[in-house]
Amino acid sequence: MSIPTSPHPPGALPLSALAPLSDAEFAQFRRFIFEHAGITLAAAKKALVSGRLARRVALHGFDHYGAYLQLLAAPGHADEVQAAVDLLTTNETYFFREAQHFDFLREQALAWRETGGHSRPLRVWSAASSSGEEAYSIAMVLADCLDGAPWEVLGTDISTKVLHEAVRGLYPMSRGRHLPPAYLQRWCLKGTGEHEGRFLVDRSLRARVRFGQLNLYVPLPDVGRFDLIFLRNVMIYFSDDTKRQVISRVVSALQEGGHFLIGHSESLNGLTDQVRPLGPSIYRKPS
Repeated sequence: MSIPTSPHPPGALPLSALAPLSDAEFAQFRRFIFEHAGITLAAAKKALVSGRLARRVALHGFDHYGAYLQLLAAPGHADEVQAAVDLLTTNETYFFREAQHFDFLREQALAWRETGGHSRPLRVWSAASSSGEEAYSIAMVLADCLDGAPWEVLGTDISTKVLHEAVRGLYPMSRGRHLPPAYLQRWCLKGTGEHEGRFLVDRSLRARVRFGQLNLYVPLPDVGRFDLIFLRNVMIYFSDDTKRQVISRVVSALQEGGHFLIGHSESLNGLTDQVRPLGPSIYRKPS
C-alpha cells in the first residue's frame, strides 16, 4: 500500500484546509475502533470522530481523512494507531463517581481487616481506570480502612495518554468535587502558581497504585486474582457479544467470593452466569 505524501511540513496544514469527514470514511473509523478496542461507535458520533481526529490528520499534512486511514492501515505505524485509539476512547471521570460503590468498598475493607491474619494483600482492580481518579479513590478508601494491613490497587486502560495522566496524579479541582473533605486534606496537595486550580495526589498514595496499559478486547495477560474488580461505565460502548467476551475475561481474574462492580447505567442481564447479583450494579462470584 502506498502512503500519501504531503507537500506540507508536519503541523503546517491549517484545519480549514481539511475536507469534511465523509460517510465512507466515518464507516472505516467505526471499523477501526471496533477492531482495536471492541468499541461500537453509534452512527450519531460522526462529529465526535471528526473533531477528535482533525488535528492529528492535519499534523501529518493530510487534507482529507482517507489519507490518514491509509496511514493507520499501513504496517509500521503502531504509535499512530495508539494515538488514534487514545483520541477515540471516551475518558470522562472524576473522584468518587457513583459513591455507593465506595461505601460498599469500605464495608468490604473493614470486614477484611476484622478477620485479620491474611497471608496476602487485599487486591482491587480498576479495569477501565481512565486518568486514574477511580484507582486513587479506591486507594484512599483502602488506606483509610485497612490500618496497616496490606493492599494493592491496579489501574489499567487501553489509552496510553490517560495512563500518563494517571501516573502524574495532577487534576483540575473540579474532578475532586466529590472527594470527602478529610481525604482531600490528607491526600491532596493544592496547586499554586502555574498549577493554580489543580491538585496533586500525595506521593505516598501514588506510590501504592500501579498503572499499566491493557486492552480488554483481547486475551488478558497474567494480572493475578482480585478480591474486587471495578469495570464501570465502559461496557455501554460495547456490543452484547463484546460485552460477553470482556466480562468472561475480567471475571476470570476475580477470586471466588470476590465482587464485581459495574456502572449504575449498566446491567449483566443475559450476559453472564459467572457472577450473581447482590444489588444494583454489584455482583459476587460464587465460592
